[in-house]
Amino acid sequence: MSRFDVLTIGRVGVDIYPMQIGVGLEDVETFGKFVGGSATNVAVAAARHGRRAAVITRTGEDPFGRYLHREIGRLGVDNRFVGTVPGLPTPVTFCEIFPPDHFPIWFYREPKAPDLVIDPAEIPVDDVREAQLFWATVTGLSREPSRSAHHAAWDARGRTPLTVLDLDYRPMFWSSREDARTQVQKALSNVTVCVGNLDECDTAVGTSDPQEAAARLLDLGVELVVVKQGPAGVLARTAAETVEVPPVQVDVVNGLGAGDGFGGALCHGLLAAWPLRRTIAFANAAGAIVAGRLECSSAMPTTAEVDALLERRGDG
Repeated sequence: MSRFDVLTIGRVGVDIYPMQIGVGLEDVETFGKFVGGSATNVAVAAARHGRRAAVITRTGEDPFGRYLHREIGRLGVDNRFVGTVPGLPTPVTFCEIFPPDHFPIWFYREPKAPDLVIDPAEIPVDDVREAQLFWATVTGLSREPSRSAHHAAWDARGRTPLTVLDLDYRPMFWSSREDARTQVQKALSNVTVCVGNLDECDTAVGTSDPQEAAARLLDLGVELVVVKQGPAGVLARTAAETVEVPPVQVDVVNGLGAGDGFGGALCHGLLAAWPLRRTIAFANAAGAIVAGRLECSSAMPTTAEVDALLERRGDG
């Protein structure tokens, strides 16, 4: 039996979010401190649905690193693979919150983020191989040795079902979109599930048309493609099935964590082997709930909260 239902690898940091909404950082007076980083937040979100989750990542040897190690465990994620890197600071991320759709974000990850110095020799290959679902993000491919560590993990896993790549393209981490596309296309042969928004699909396969992007990803060997289309909802495709789910209307507070809430809920549905439409509707509702809250990690909903929203919408 696998030790973990969900094992993720990638970014971690401290989110420093303003407590004043609609105010520029220069005028913010108070901030909140939260666990951040997409791969880590997905693990937290999966844990909120009762899944045994862990994350492979690195922090600095500093107070923020100690905070992350402790808080990740408190949020229900196994922190045994959260290591430290001497000499590099734990990343912090600031944002401004201007609902419903403007959330400028500043990453402080210099001179290099500890989560980008994960070495191939540090990959827990047995745990990666045996995890029911393994989740990686494109950010981890942006620098060495993290890039090689990801490929070492995929080599150990051998394209086992539920090997997921979150396209998670962040331009500030790459020299160019073309560089990112090269690395993404090298990675796609190792995964069975691909998740991304329209811009991220464009980075991966050169088109932001959802149907065409899904078709190209399927042609490259991915078995399930999930395309998040913002106000147009979500498209999911396999070789045999196409599902489209409309958006969930919500009073947006902070949209930055919605994709990670979606991801953790997607993991839950895939592991439960639900029908594709139910899985995507559940993930879509989970993401909407997070968008209606300030923080990311500690805002992840429980299964009961997502089910209640679906019931109110008549989708339960």
